[in-house]
Amino acid sequence: MTRDSTIERDVSDGGERSARTVILSVVVSTFFIGFGGGVVFPIFPTLGQVLGISPLLVGVILSANRFTRLVANAPAGSLVDRLGARQPFVAGLAIQAVATVGYVIAVRAPLPEAWFLGARLLHGAGSALVFATSYTIAANVSLSESRGTSMGLIRGGSILGFPTGLLLGGVVSELSGSTTAFVLATGFSVVATALAYATVPETHVTGESRSSVKPWDIDTSLPTLTLGLVNFATWFAYMGVLFASLVLFLQARGISALGFDAQGSSGIFMAVTVLSAATFMYVGGRLSDLGESRVPTMLVFLVLLAGGFFTLPRATSAPTLIPACLMMGAGMGGTLGPLMALLADLTAEDRMGRASGTTNVFSDIGGGLGPIVSLPLIDAYGFLPVYTISAVFPLLAGAILVAGLYAVTGRLFPATTSAVGESGPTDAKATEGLD
Repeated sequence: MTRDSTIERDVSDGGERSARTVILSVVVSTFFIGFGGGVVFPIFPTLGQVLGISPLLVGVILSANRFTRLVANAPAGSLVDRLGARQPFVAGLAIQAVATVGYVIAVRAPLPEAWFLGARLLHGAGSALVFATSYTIAANVSLSESRGTSMGLIRGGSILGFPTGLLLGGVVSELSGSTTAFVLATGFSVVATALAYATVPETHVTGESRSSVKPWDIDTSLPTLTLGLVNFATWFAYMGVLFASLVLFLQARGISALGFDAQGSSGIFMAVTVLSAATFMYVGGRLSDLGESRVPTMLVFLVLLAGGFFTLPRATSAPTLIPACLMMGAGMGGTLGPLMALLADLTAEDRMGRASGTTNVFSDIGGGLGPIVSLPLIDAYGFLPVYTISAVFPLLAGAILVAGLYAVTGRLFPATTSAVGESGPTDAKATEGLD
C-alpha cells in the first residue's frame, strides 16, 4: 500500500480529523513553542552581566540547546518510528514548556547559570522531538501533490516563532522586566502543548522493534544522506556564517538601520532574512507541488541563496544590504520546504521519523560548525573571501542533490510522485538501500 493511499484511508475517513486541520494544529503549535527559543537572545546577554555570568558562559548557554540536539536528533527520529508521532510531538512541546519555566526560576535562584544551562539543554531535547515529529506528521497526512506546501507551512511556522520570540523578549523585558517575558513565553508554550494534545491525532505507522534508541542510530539510506548533505551545506552558510558574522560585518562597514547600533541593526536585518525565509518556505513548497519534479525548484532557490552571499560583502549601506538579506532568506526558505517533501517522497513511511532526525543532525552540525570556521577566517582574511566561499556551498549542495538523486532514481529530475512503493519506472531505484 502506498503512503498516499494510506492517508486517503485514514485522514479522509469521517471519523478522522482532516489533513488540513492536523497541519494547521502543528503549524500553530510550533509557532507558539518557537517563542521560547527566541525570547532568551535579546534578554540573556545583558542579564548575564547583571547576574555575574561570564560572556563565555553566556555563549555556551545560548548554544546549549544545539549541543543537545546533536545527540538527540537521531534517537528522536527512531523513537517516532517505534512509538508513533503523536506522543513524542506532545512530549517535545511539553519539555520545551518546562524549559521556559526554568528560565523563570533561574532569574531569582542561586546559581542562575546552572538553571539557565539546564533549561537550554532541556529545550534542545524537546525541540529535537518536535522537529522529527512535525515533519513526519506532515509526510503522513499529505498527498504527494500537497506535501511540499505542508512541509513549507510547518517549517515556516516554527521559524516565524523564533523572531516573534526575539521581539517578545526585547519589548516585554524593556517594559515589564525579564521575568515577565519568560512567564509570557511559558504561557505560550503551555498553550502550544495543550493545543497539540487536543487536536493532533496519531498519524504514523509504528514498527515492532524494541531495540534501544542510540544517538548514532541514523538513517543511512542514500536519499536521506543526500538531502542531509544539502541541509548541512545550506545551514552552514545561512545560520553558521551569516548569523554568526552579520553584526561584525555591520560594525566594520558602518551600516545601520533605524538609527540603531550594530547589535540592534543586526537583529533587524536578521529579521528581514527570517521573514523572507518563512514566506518562501511556503512558496517553494507550493511551487514544488505544482511542478513535475521538486528538484528544479530547489536548484533555483539554491542559486538564489548563493547569489545573496555573493552580493552580501559588496553591500555598503542598508539599501544595498536589504536585497542580499532578502535573497538569502528566500533561497534558504525556498529550499527547505521542497527538501523535506522530497525526503518524504523517497522514504518508506515506517522510516520517516529516523530520516527526519538524520537530516536534522546534518543541519545542526552545519549550523554549529559554521561559526567555528567562519569567524577565525574572517578575522584573518576579511569578509569578501569568506562570504564568497560561502556562496559556493549552496552551489555544491545543488550538485550533491542532482548526483545523489540520479544515483537513487536514475533520473536527474525525479518525478514528484516517485514516492516509495508507488508504481512507476523509478520504483526499483528509489527503494534501493532503504531496507
